[in-house]
Amino acid sequence: MIDGRTVVDAHVHAPRLSTLKPAWLEWAERFSGPHDWRSAYDEDGNPVPAALDALLAAEGVDRALLFCEYSPRATGIQPIEDLLPIVAYNPERFRLVANVNPHLHHPLAAEVERQLDLGAVALKIHPVHGAFSPADKELYAAYRVCAERGVPVILHSGTSSFPGSRTSFGNPELLSDVVEDFPGVNFVFAHGGRGWWYDVAAFLALAKDNVWLDLAGLPPKKLPEYYARFDFPRLAGKFVFGTDWPGVPGASRNVRALAALDLPEDVLTDVLSGNAAKLFPGLGV
Repeated sequence: MIDGRTVVDAHVHAPRLSTLKPAWLEWAERFSGPHDWRSAYDEDGNPVPAALDALLAAEGVDRALLFCEYSPRATGIQPIEDLLPIVAYNPERFRLVANVNPHLHHPLAAEVERQLDLGAVALKIHPVHGAFSPADKELYAAYRVCAERGVPVILHSGTSSFPGSRTSFGNPELLSDVVEDFPGVNFVFAHGGRGWWYDVAAFLALAKDNVWLDLAGLPPKKLPEYYARFDFPRLAGKFVFGTDWPGVPGASRNVRALAALDLPEDVLTDVLSGNAAKLFPGLGV
């Protein structure tokens, strides 16, 4: 908890460093600032479950969603299996998020089911790093599994600085048909349309009950500027707190920056934990 508020960080990366391309490490060092994220790793670059658990506990994070990623073009392949020891160490704090890439996984539905069976509470799709359209009909098989299992889909929306990325696939508008074809699936737009698509992402979030915005990688103090064309407290009702750890100067700093925006207390509570509790099964918050 931070200042008496329960906190769910719905966007955390804790891969083995040996699975990453150099640009990922440069990104983490650049955006972590004074936050000592490396203290959660051993000298070989492997996450130490006890150290990561203690670091996030000290930052006030009650629940953390851990992302794997299969993006050899951009960041590398970080298998979901590498995260299992972290979840095993503290299954109360940590949850898994699945990830599939249609260029690597076939059939997609079987791989989604396999990762969900490992305990994943959501599916992440990264069209920008994978260079594919999130509306590709092949992905509908993955979305159908999520509909059947009652788990949300998190999609990267907006730009990415990593070499090999294809930013055009980050346009939230590509999801307009998908969110209508799967009205029973909640879609979380990670990074909230970062770059030049904030308006598109916000409009969809307000227009569609099953669209939400994840705040990972967005400086909280700039959110009113990014979404200046919208009723900000109303839009904040569709926000899901996430940091993009380790590329952030600490979760507690971001939480307090959000609190400084003077949102109604019930809205802030939902942003920090309430909306995540609605979306991700079994968080227990």
